[in-house]
Amino acid sequence: MNKRLQKLMNWMKEKNIPFAFITAPENVFYLTGFRSDPYERLLGAAVFPEAEPFLICPKLDEADARNSGWTLEIVGYTDIENPWDMIESRVKSRVNHVNHIAVEKHHLNVARYEELIGRFPGAVFIAAEEKLERLRMIKDKDELALMKKAAQYADLAVEIGASAIREGKSELDIRAEVEFEIKKHGIAEMAFSTMVLTGKNAASPHGIPGHTKVQKGDFVLFDLGVMYEGYRSDITRTVAFGEISEKQRDIYETVLKAQKAAIAAIKPGMMAKDIDLTARRLITEAGYGDFFPHRLGHGLGISIHEYPNITETNELRLEEGMVFTIEPGIYVPDTAGVRIEDDVYVTEDGVEILTSFPKALTFV
Repeated sequence: MNKRLQKLMNWMKEKNIPFAFITAPENVFYLTGFRSDPYERLLGAAVFPEAEPFLICPKLDEADARNSGWTLEIVGYTDIENPWDMIESRVKSRVNHVNHIAVEKHHLNVARYEELIGRFPGAVFIAAEEKLERLRMIKDKDELALMKKAAQYADLAVEIGASAIREGKSELDIRAEVEFEIKKHGIAEMAFSTMVLTGKNAASPHGIPGHTKVQKGDFVLFDLGVMYEGYRSDITRTVAFGEISEKQRDIYETVLKAQKAAIAAIKPGMMAKDIDLTARRLITEAGYGDFFPHRLGHGLGISIHEYPNITETNELRLEEGMVFTIEPGIYVPDTAGVRIEDDVYVTEDGVEILTSFPKALTFV
């Protein structure tokens, strides 16, 4: 039994939960090593405190599941078979009475809830999210190694993007070049939809790249990441195309100062909120507090957004092994948008920055 599954099973023993049905693909991957997007089909890991777990997946994915390294039972079903019949029979062969079921409440849809409650009437549903989030929050050395590689490729992608900037090129032109070139290095999948925003568009924190063309005096903001063997990176850099105004420069230097100060404050035992407030106070003191509308960072790993959240109200204490982003931003409409983001790892006595593309104001 792998250590991740064993930790979940131990939790189930403590809570007297006889059956957990885990269906979010990210959590199935974390527990079993099998990474798959089942689309509308059912994918799940059935876990028990004492009995052997099993993996259920579409028949067409069964060989891939076995090749992923999962050595326990795999239940494959065809498109004309009812997987719930298979689940029910196998659960009842392992557990005498299912009075509680641990599920991801934020992922389980109504149809699947009705299947479970129909087959295990009277069962109380227990949220598994918090336990899974906390397990995934602490990265082991193998996970960290993969995330370091993902970060290196994110650095390369930003370098490609900055080199692609030319007057008259659109945001979509530059994004296409980034994704085309990074694929030549063996990266099949970006971590999320690549963001390239220029001029006024950069003042939209979650703007959508379009046909706006780069002009002299613009900032160009890149927010991107790659998927590397199931783990994601996430970096933001903002570069200047030609000469910029003093106001733009002041915004950039304020964000950079805040980002560096927040990273310098990271160490085990610090509360997440104090890291956020370190950056937020500097931005507020510079007169831009109203233009920093989002959290300072978010956990990172198998998912692009996972635990912990680095917010000004989160009293969670940082622990060695956590990986999250630090990404302050200032977005002044019709003037400038700047965000600077790194992926960081909490070490035994401080912090290691995984992304390394230069942060000093860069002109291209």
